[in-house]
Amino acid sequence: MIPWKQLSTAQIPNNGGELKLSQRGDEFSIRLSGVRGELMNSRMFNSEEALADLACARLKVRDGSAEVLGAEILVGGLGMGYTLAAALRGVGASTTVTVAELIPAVVEWNRGPLGECAGNPLRDARAKVHVGDVAELMNNNPRAYDAILLDVDNGPEGLTQTDNNWLYSQAGLDAIFNTLRPEGVLAIWSAGADSMFAIRLKKARFKVTIHTVRARPGKGSRHTIFLAQKPWQSADRGNL
Repeated sequence: MIPWKQLSTAQIPNNGGELKLSQRGDEFSIRLSGVRGELMNSRMFNSEEALADLACARLKVRDGSAEVLGAEILVGGLGMGYTLAAALRGVGASTTVTVAELIPAVVEWNRGPLGECAGNPLRDARAKVHVGDVAELMNNNPRAYDAILLDVDNGPEGLTQTDNNWLYSQAGLDAIFNTLRPEGVLAIWSAGADSMFAIRLKKARFKVTIHTVRARPGKGSRHTIFLAQKPWQSADRGNL
C-alpha cells in the first residue's frame, strides 16, 4: 500500500489546533492534531455536494426557474472545495458564490494540490474568496444573500473552534435570518443528527426539513443536512 505523505500543516486561529494535509497517490486527507480519524477525505464528498445541491434546488423552486440566476450565495467553509464546486454547477452565469475560509493555508491548498479534486472551483470567475470568519460577511449586512451554506467545523457541535458555536446559537441563527433575502435558504452540514438544533432553527422562524446523506453514494457515514427557508414575508429582528 502506498504510504501517506504529509504535504503541509496549518494552525487554526485562536488555539484551535493544527491541520495536517496528507497525500497518498491521488487521495488527499485533512486531519486535526490530537483527534482520531479524518476531518476530510477527497474520496468522501457526497454529503458536501448535497449541501449545495439541496440549497440550489430549493432556490430553483422559489424562482420557478430551471436555473438560479442573479443570486448571491455565501459558502461558509472551503474545505476541499466540493461544496463550492457543487454550488457553482447549480447556478447560472449571473450568480456570484462567495466562499469564506478562516484558514489562509486551506485556500492555498485549494489553489495548489487540492484544486483538481473538486475541479478547481476557485478558478471559476463566479467564485469570490473571503479569507476570514464567515460571520464577518453577515454582520450588519441585511438581506444580502439568497442562500447561505455552512460547512463550518463539525456542524452545531463544534470540534475545532468554540467561536463557531455562535453561528449555531439562537443569536447566530437570528443574524443569519436577517442576512437572507425573502425565501432565502440556509443549508447546514452536520456530522450527525441534532434535534435541539432543529428546534432552534424553528424558533428563528425558519421552515425546516432534515436530510440524511451518506458520505459516499449509498455507503459510508451518515451525515445530516439541515435545510431551512425564510418565509416570503417576515420582519427582521433588530440589528445583527
